[in-house]
Amino acid sequence: MSIPKTHATATAAPGLQVDHVNFSYGGTPILQDIALSIPEGTFVSLLGPSGCGKTTLLRLLAGLASPKSGSLSWRGAAITGPALERGVVFQDYSLFPWMSLTQNIVLALSKAHPEFDHGQRQNLAEEYLGLVGLGAATGKYPFELSGGMQQRGAIARTFALGSPVLLMDEPFGALDPLNRAKLQDLLLGIWSGSSPRKTVVFVTHDIEEALYLSDRVVMLGSTPGRVIQELDVPFPRPRQRRELVRSPEFAALRQRIDDRFQEDLIERIEAESLITSNADGI
Repeated sequence: MSIPKTHATATAAPGLQVDHVNFSYGGTPILQDIALSIPEGTFVSLLGPSGCGKTTLLRLLAGLASPKSGSLSWRGAAITGPALERGVVFQDYSLFPWMSLTQNIVLALSKAHPEFDHGQRQNLAEEYLGLVGLGAATGKYPFELSGGMQQRGAIARTFALGSPVLLMDEPFGALDPLNRAKLQDLLLGIWSGSSPRKTVVFVTHDIEEALYLSDRVVMLGSTPGRVIQELDVPFPRPRQRRELVRSPEFAALRQRIDDRFQEDLIERIEAESLITSNADGI
């Protein structure tokens, strides 16, 4: 069973576009004037502290929520709801508890690849479960697995769909360091091996993870979430983890990102203090 490939269009098409998006929840601003252009085939990380709206932005890109204003599109078509072309990996696994791991993936494949017969879907499901280290757990149910194993099952399901866009919400956060590193490398292998390359939007609060994986890092400040900086990651591919994380260039860029977040935090604290002082003086 060969791995499903995404197919190139006849002419170059735009990728993901976020056009001055604002989002509020219960009257509280969550995202403010988010404008992004993510070309097809690029790997972009949304990096920021908890509460900055990273997951909300991912949900908007998935079509699971609608902006208060602004628009989002994929290949020039407006995003108005979920679609198989945009595969999503959530933090909460989203596996059906009454189905085995294989059955969860086969069900998803029946929607994404109706041209496959049941045997093909079964083989593909088992292939991807093997890739994420769950080859011995194909018949197990989610309640029989640890949280990290459930997350690997959810990742295998999304990989198997062959969607041209992967939207990933801190997918490795529940994993131990070894499995986290293995799945980072697996993700890079699938991304670099797809033809054409998939477009990945990856949510994380881990600076090193963002720099190791990404072509570009989008930094979001909080209260409300807004883009405070975008950085191209200059390290050539393929990347060797040991050499990269020990390099002075990596350390310098990591520090630059951390400094920018600290600067934004101080600016927000000072702005809130000024507002409070003015209110007290009324």
